[in-house]
Amino acid sequence: MMKERNFDDFFTMCRSRTIMQALEEDRYDGDVTTLATIEPGTEGQGIVKAKSEGVVAGLTVAGEVFLGIDRKLDVFPMVSEGAKVKRGVPVLKVQGNVVSLLVAERTALNFMQRMSGIATRTRLYVEKIAHTKAVILDTRKTAPGLRYFDKEAVKIGGGRNHRYGLFDLVLIKDNHIDAAGGVGQAISGARRYLEEKGMKMKIEVEVRTLAELEEALAGVPDIILLDNFAPDQLPQAVSQARKKEPGILLEVSGNVSLDNVHLIAETGVDYISVGELTHSVTALDLSMTVRLFE
Repeated sequence: MMKERNFDDFFTMCRSRTIMQALEEDRYDGDVTTLATIEPGTEGQGIVKAKSEGVVAGLTVAGEVFLGIDRKLDVFPMVSEGAKVKRGVPVLKVQGNVVSLLVAERTALNFMQRMSGIATRTRLYVEKIAHTKAVILDTRKTAPGLRYFDKEAVKIGGGRNHRYGLFDLVLIKDNHIDAAGGVGQAISGARRYLEEKGMKMKIEVEVRTLAELEEALAGVPDIILLDNFAPDQLPQAVSQARKKEPGILLEVSGNVSLDNVHLIAETGVDYISVGELTHSVTALDLSMTVRLFE
């Protein structure tokens, strides 16, 4: 019997472990500056504001960071995840022990700034193709250790996640094809492996030429990835696939930019994967100001 796999517990573990590691690498055995200058028991609030326009992401993660330092802190999001904000808009309020606020501040902002930068860039791509059926996907080109957060930010920005890692989708790429002896052999081998293991999982295969596309269509995978196809060749590839196997999903990758993504989407493909969403992040500028309670 073929069975589907659920990775929710694994994702939760990755998230929690990374947050705690981030806190530990920053504080080690204590924030010497804060401990040296702030009286124990001092109470106040921190307000996080946007210093540039963009899409806010990571509010929940920032809350977990603050509570990871001090469970007695009160965390209040002031906008929703995915909200588009202008410069100067408050996005998060945290109240309680000031020492705790300052210990957690930089780590919380680091997560939020990176995630908001990814969400902001993703939103730009999503808006460019809103008039089509195509969906923007991320890739595995993420910062080591931060994949969960990078991919969560893409979702908040309106995109969708491709595979999380090496374990949740059979994605046959050029090196697999060359090592297996061809597109057809790679697809057959993947299907045989899943049957032997009793695993239910989609198969996607990357093709580089129209000839490889024809071979992939004969193997009928779930998804075909048209990689680095020339702009004038892409419509032909889509037409060829739709005529032979209308039910196969088509993805495009390679040389995708904000300038041409709408043209790619208008060819009728289902997915467009964009590596720059996570490998070339420009963080959204955020800052936190602390005020003491009177």
